[in-house]
Amino acid sequence: MALEDALWNGLVREILDRSHLWRPEDLAGIVDGAARRLGIGVTIYLVDHEQQFLRPLGVPGRPAQEPVPVDGADGGRAYIAVETVAAGDRWWSPIVNGTDRLGVIAYDLPPGAGGDEDGLVRRCEFVAGLIGHLVTTLNERGDHLRLVQRSRPMTPGAELLWQLLPPLTASVRDFTVAAVLEPSYDVGGDAYDYILDGRRPQFVVLDAAGRRLRAGLAAAVVLAGIRSTRRAGGDLLAQARAADAELLAQFPDARFATAVLAELDLDTGVLRYLNAGHPPPLVLREGKIVETLDGGRRLPLGIAEADPGTAYGEVRLRPGDRLVFYTDGVTEARDGAGEQFGAERLARLVEEQSAGGFPLSEALRRLARAVLDHQDGPPADDLTLLLVEWSAGAALRTVPPTSREDEQVE
Repeated sequence: MALEDALWNGLVREILDRSHLWRPEDLAGIVDGAARRLGIGVTIYLVDHEQQFLRPLGVPGRPAQEPVPVDGADGGRAYIAVETVAAGDRWWSPIVNGTDRLGVIAYDLPPGAGGDEDGLVRRCEFVAGLIGHLVTTLNERGDHLRLVQRSRPMTPGAELLWQLLPPLTASVRDFTVAAVLEPSYDVGGDAYDYILDGRRPQFVVLDAAGRRLRAGLAAAVVLAGIRSTRRAGGDLLAQARAADAELLAQFPDARFATAVLAELDLDTGVLRYLNAGHPPPLVLREGKIVETLDGGRRLPLGIAEADPGTAYGEVRLRPGDRLVFYTDGVTEARDGAGEQFGAERLARLVEEQSAGGFPLSEALRRLARAVLDHQDGPPADDLTLLLVEWSAGAALRTVPPTSREDEQVE
């Protein structure tokens, strides 16, 4: 055991020592080369923007690997459950950065190497976690890794928004938040934001009027106004007013955005929120909709009015509750017969997916696929979903099993 630990520690040290001067395209080859000294082959797969395929990073001197489907494959199972999957001598471990799922690593092990299964799982997941951090760092140095994740070109509006948004999944010890945007390569005016600081996390979902780059620019202005004011100590009302002022100042054509801004007090359970002309969020408890958040109403952001509204909506939540924020592209998605997806179907599917014990991010991925599958043809509008679950169990399900054990021991 001590010798094996020393060998794996040497692998980690080699990767870290050499990572400082890497180009993005160096990652796969150097990691595989270091692992070969242990008799292990390594292939890194990154998930595409649609979360449908895991796409391999090429290793110099090795034949190109085929993409692996997220649904119905061993590698996909590791991605879905955020845990290592053993398939003979090929083991798959999830790559996460924090709690954001980035892909998987395939380890091709020497015959019989899986005897110390618990120890090997821990080592595989440790290296995969290191790769997750390196992928995030290397993404800032070039386009190579981002291009691997794409199945087609991205519009300028989508390029703008994806650069502004926080990770799709983030967790702290007592709650988790997950988001999804579609169509991934052509999203324009939809956006989301959140902060997890302290005991008062905040969440924003917005939908700027229009399509493509002009809508993306308006969404960017709203996010900038909200973040600037929030970081200066402003409350939700001040944040909304700042977004109003910036939209009015930057867009003479009266560009506006609908939005929900919310803050959850984790000590009292009180959720305060503002709704600027947006679809009302839902509160789900024990498999049922218990609240539709209709309060805190004001006009959409960017529409000048004498009194934009000073009253918050309020609701008291309990641990275990789920919050569902969404844009109208979700509930108004229509099938070939013209039937809308609707809020009731949305709530039912949230519960069905979460009841399977999946991480919240996976439940949301499946829910987004259900909305897209419901539609007759390409989406007529952007769709955004953001789910929040106030639960330590939900947070633990977003990290690999070995990390779950460490958190529970602590």
